[in-house]
Amino acid sequence: MADKIEVQLSPPKAPSKREFSRGLGLFEATMLVVGVMIGSGIFIVSAEMARTIGSPGWLLVAWAIAGALTIAGALSYGELSAMMPQAGGMYVYLREAYSPLLGFLYGWTLFTVIQTGTSATVAVAFARFLGVLWPSISEDQYLLPPKWIFSHYAVSLSSAQLLALFIIALLTFTNTRGLRYGKVIQNVFTVAKTGALLALIVTGIFLGRNAIALHANFGNSWRPRGLEPLSSVLDASTSLGLFAALCVSQTGSLFAADSWHNIAFAADEVKRPERNVTLAMVTGTTVVIALYLLANIAYLVALPLQQIQHAPADRVGTATLEAVP
Repeated sequence: MADKIEVQLSPPKAPSKREFSRGLGLFEATMLVVGVMIGSGIFIVSAEMARTIGSPGWLLVAWAIAGALTIAGALSYGELSAMMPQAGGMYVYLREAYSPLLGFLYGWTLFTVIQTGTSATVAVAFARFLGVLWPSISEDQYLLPPKWIFSHYAVSLSSAQLLALFIIALLTFTNTRGLRYGKVIQNVFTVAKTGALLALIVTGIFLGRNAIALHANFGNSWRPRGLEPLSSVLDASTSLGLFAALCVSQTGSLFAADSWHNIAFAADEVKRPERNVTLAMVTGTTVVIALYLLANIAYLVALPLQQIQHAPADRVGTATLEAVP
């Protein structure tokens, strides 16, 4: 009788998961958080916040509230990133916590509205500030004049819009060049932006010190002045109005302090993400909020509140530098 030959078939191998290169250390991850947070907002939004709140002391309190909210969010988000250190950020957390449908809907909303809107806002603000140096870059300099296609909507192209489109395209191309190249660009730009903000702070506090501004802003820090009404019957001169003004003003301060969570999108590219993503979020947000508070102190040292409230095109940072003798 012929011997039986047993053939043991091994199960088919599962396709290997394509992994990202973990090339971002704690420093690079922190630079990413700081870099995406520091933008044009800190140089603009204080004007509208000052008009809404109306007093120097409460302006600083509003920024402190935004800082507390941001750091609390970073701590909470950091716990999620430590539990699920995957690329995708909020998409992953919503998918796992609730359902793939909610994660899918958030992903498309992020792609079509949230992130794209933020990128467009920052790019236009960059073009607006560059227009200070080159007046030909302006939202009033049209390459294609407005053409009305609906009763309340016009399509146009200004020199500022063209520059904003170019900047977005250039940075998008940079991010396609790979992690090694991208992190060098990120580190260089972050150090440059942080250095510029520090230079503004030092210049405003030590060189732009204005006796009139110091007396007006810190002689009576809590007295409302130059208020912009919240409604026909409410402004920050009453306790209820002040509470409402502090809440409304968070729109500007939280916008300026936004995007700290973007590091979670790159969690698969961070070394030891369960540790470093959380540390990068908390460290980065703390550093940026401290710089933002110091920047607003520099504004108040150099400019009376009324000049902050009515800075041309809300460019408070530019007005502060122009006030330096």
